[in-house]
Amino acid sequence: MITLKNVVLRRGAKVILDSASVTLNPGEKIGLVGRNGAGKSSLFAMLNGTLHEDGGEYYIPAQWKMAQVAQDMPETEQSATSYVIEGDVVLLAAQTEVDAAEASGDGDRMAHAYMDLYDSGAHDAQARAQALILGLGFKLSELDNPVNSFSGGWRMRLQLARALMCPSDLLLLDEPTNHLDLDALVWLEAWLKRYQGTMLVISHDREFLDAVTDVTVHIESAKLTRYGGNYSKFEDLRAEQMALQQGAYAKQQDKIAHLQKFIARFKAKASKAKQAQSRVKALDRMEKIAPLLAEADFTFEFKEPANLPNPMLSMQNVYFGYPPPEDAPEGTPPTVIVQNVSKSVLAGQRIGILGANGQGKSTVVKTIARALAPISGEMTEGKGLNIGYFAQQELDVLRPADNPLDHMIRLVKEVTAAGKMGSQPTREQDLRSFLGNFNFGGDMVKQAVGSMSGGEKARLVLCMIVWQRPNLLLLDEPTNHLDLATREALSMALNEFEGTVMLVSHDRALLRAVCDEFWMVSRGGVAPFDGDLDDYQRYLLDEAKRLREEARKSNNAAPAPAATKIIAASADTASAKGISDVKNSSDKKEDAQRRQQQLDAARPLRKELEKIDRQLQSMNSEKANLEVLLTTAKAPAEIAQAGKRLKTIEADLAKLEERWLEVTEKIEAVAA
Repeated sequence: MITLKNVVLRRGAKVILDSASVTLNPGEKIGLVGRNGAGKSSLFAMLNGTLHEDGGEYYIPAQWKMAQVAQDMPETEQSATSYVIEGDVVLLAAQTEVDAAEASGDGDRMAHAYMDLYDSGAHDAQARAQALILGLGFKLSELDNPVNSFSGGWRMRLQLARALMCPSDLLLLDEPTNHLDLDALVWLEAWLKRYQGTMLVISHDREFLDAVTDVTVHIESAKLTRYGGNYSKFEDLRAEQMALQQGAYAKQQDKIAHLQKFIARFKAKASKAKQAQSRVKALDRMEKIAPLLAEADFTFEFKEPANLPNPMLSMQNVYFGYPPPEDAPEGTPPTVIVQNVSKSVLAGQRIGILGANGQGKSTVVKTIARALAPISGEMTEGKGLNIGYFAQQELDVLRPADNPLDHMIRLVKEVTAAGKMGSQPTREQDLRSFLGNFNFGGDMVKQAVGSMSGGEKARLVLCMIVWQRPNLLLLDEPTNHLDLATREALSMALNEFEGTVMLVSHDRALLRAVCDEFWMVSRGGVAPFDGDLDDYQRYLLDEAKRLREEARKSNNAAPAPAATKIIAASADTASAKGISDVKNSSDKKEDAQRRQQQLDAARPLRKELEKIDRQLQSMNSEKANLEVLLTTAKAPAEIAQAGKRLKTIEADLAKLEERWLEVTEKIEAVAA
């Protein structure tokens, strides 16, 4: 287990931890939470040895293997698959020993080296690496692309895949969802649920924390407090604790006031001097309860739009995509991503845009935001349409060398020049006050944007959007880098917004809170998605499973690439060197035993799968009957009872379907 006892940790003059103690048990999935700057990343740095404690005792088992996502941007011409495979340090060490054994010419050493290589997973390393890469959103055609050919966000996904590839007892994940779309996030959740080691994760995504953690450690006032349960449970327990603390503080203040009143009244009287002195001593001995200093809440609101055209936007046979590059030969056609879309966007709609990675969600949003021109078709805007666009990459609209006040002054000039100025405040003092509403006060209004954190940049973009008083909000992954408090503020502001919202996000809590309908961007088109987010998650898991199957078939059909040296070294190589005693795959008796073991291992799983299928059939039948019952005229008590039963069945069905997927994957793993 990991233990911290009275640990003191400093970064420069700042005390991060002060006599902090906590115990983390093997196999626990821990969410590390706290406000920005509380010291979460510093604690990770202590765990991985980058920082050392300044006092107290800290212990982590020496034999534990640790994995974490490297923060540096990879620069290499290696293929994506080869790069991820090298994250398996055990496999890498086994390959190094094979090379050394071959150079020595020692037959015994070579035999043991090849056995270790096989045991370390050389035979399926490529399949494991490619499953991780595909799960994180890459395409089959990109598996062998050079790492340097990908953008920064995609390279960070490869860093995440490399960390997951590494066999580990302790996994440290610092904001692993920042560069992920919803499809990759759902896949990552499923993977982490199966992880057998101890995991610590820092995240501002509450649904992600709820899904993958069972313990929460809160950093506050340089102390560590452990809570049993996921993030939602932590919030409940924390609220109870805060209420108790506030009540205890109020009672103690009453008692102190009473003692002080007695002392002040009787300290001058000789007959009461002894009692007064005893109360002074009682006051000195009293262990003071600290007042509840709750973290300052951040809130903002969108002003009422000046007008609400209806429809906001009309699209007829629109094709979305990108024009040919400037250096392309004449006659090169444009790249079409989404085609033949005929839809209207109405006033007051709240649309969540769903779709697997690479299907064109951001392309659609950019085109509606006028950042891209449609390839063809007719796009008609309502009179007075005023778009507020939050780009997925905040720096698309920010200038690193300028400060927040510069951005606001330039925005005033641009809006004035475009003739779209309404009743917005324009004086410098007004702009400073407006920035203050978004926590840009004091010297921060003059701080260069390039030196700000990702969360601060996102807040500045939100500030600029709110100032413009838009009637159509286009938000492409607005929660990247936002902490939980700011995400909550954004959710509340969007719910009170009177205009139209179109939202692309991997934050399911935000999608659930804001959107009441969904568009699915898939297979080159846009269509309504009739299910809810739980249905969409199941769809994404099915898609991920299909991609894994395609990758597995591809690996079985084609030999491993020569560039992947680790995979090329296999039991067959050992046999070619005359070391037939290492792995004799032609031994019929051994093959028969292996098949029997597979059958024995799969038998209880198949029985469970059959049982689940029967339960699903029965419950779906009951659900259908209840839904019919609810549409008929019945007594109120009967309707209420049917509704309650339907809700229970839907919850049980979700659990059964998730278990069905798990058992199916286990059966496939046994067969493989």
